[in-house]
Amino acid sequence: MEPKIVSLEMREYIAEMGGDTLNWCMQCGLCTNLCPWRLVPGETSEKFNIRHMQRLGQMGMEGFEDETILFACSTCSMCQTNCPRGVKIVDNVRGMRASLVGAGMAPASLRPILGSAHANGNPWSGPREKRMDWAGDLELPSFGPDKEYFLYVCCHSCYDPRSTKTARSIVRLLQHAGVSFGVIGTEESCCGESLRKVGDEELFLNLAQSNVDLFNGKGVKKIITTSPHCLWTFAHEYPELGGQWELVHYTQLLEQLVNEGKLSFPKSLQKKVAFHDPCYLGRHSGIYDTPRNLMKQVSGLTPQELQRREASSLCCAGGGGRIWAEAPVGERFGELRIQDAVAKGAQMLATACPYCVNMLTDACKSLEKQDDLEIIELAELLAEALP
Repeated sequence: MEPKIVSLEMREYIAEMGGDTLNWCMQCGLCTNLCPWRLVPGETSEKFNIRHMQRLGQMGMEGFEDETILFACSTCSMCQTNCPRGVKIVDNVRGMRASLVGAGMAPASLRPILGSAHANGNPWSGPREKRMDWAGDLELPSFGPDKEYFLYVCCHSCYDPRSTKTARSIVRLLQHAGVSFGVIGTEESCCGESLRKVGDEELFLNLAQSNVDLFNGKGVKKIITTSPHCLWTFAHEYPELGGQWELVHYTQLLEQLVNEGKLSFPKSLQKKVAFHDPCYLGRHSGIYDTPRNLMKQVSGLTPQELQRREASSLCCAGGGGRIWAEAPVGERFGELRIQDAVAKGAQMLATACPYCVNMLTDACKSLEKQDDLEIIELAELLAEALP
């Protein structure tokens, strides 16, 4: 058996990059037991052990840098939320990834993503000048001093053909309720959440500072986000860079509008619908009741609660850069989610995150369940129920 190389410098670097709670870990193994990779078979499942990976980082030992190990984590926070020592496991993973990416050793699969973000301000290979193409013929007001909210549309919904429907539905809902909002447009850059999670610290800081300067320069005070990933990073990572705004996920604002009598959904849909809690809306941000309260306002909908829900929700596997990863059929968390919904008799599986929509749609197709189950973003469902 070959001896392992121990590097105290590596351990210190991981701590500097955000993994400063590595030494809190007492190796109880609860994180590994709760990890969604334990629920599926395959090579990644066999190799990825979050407890062991943290131990290697804790000791400054080689081995954690294997791509199939280090970049398998979807940052779902199931382990972190339940850690008895309060170890910030997601930050530790980010710090370990930064040790590789910062040294110019990003996985080949991520290099085009990072390159696009450097060149275009987004990871989806979309030209900056086409960032607003999602709006089509919608009459979108520009943000200015006369607008209460700045609507920040996730890069995914700007460039992914499936996801543009979500952004358009959110605009329709806001306009129907008479919300004062505007967009900035092509000057915006990616929030950088996923890019930081994959370990490109410098890229994240450049994108984030660009956005902070832009938003503050425009006089932004309140932001509506379409994605829970943007919500989380604006709330938790932008303040130290000068980004101090009032933040709201679109579902939170819609619930407020319903409560104020400014929005209603009278059109009956007559569907059995289950809700999939996105990790970054639920475990990361603590928003569980809001989307369910909104669905209750739609006439004809029959809610179906999944067994794994709210704080115990099953990850779609799109976080932490996994939205750009390939997993073989039979090894996808999303397939388990589809099976959960079908077993409950749901006709629709709704969610409130663009990453989840893509991952669950792919899983539904791989299981050939498209005729049994419709994957829908909550904004799209609510827009269908408008008068």
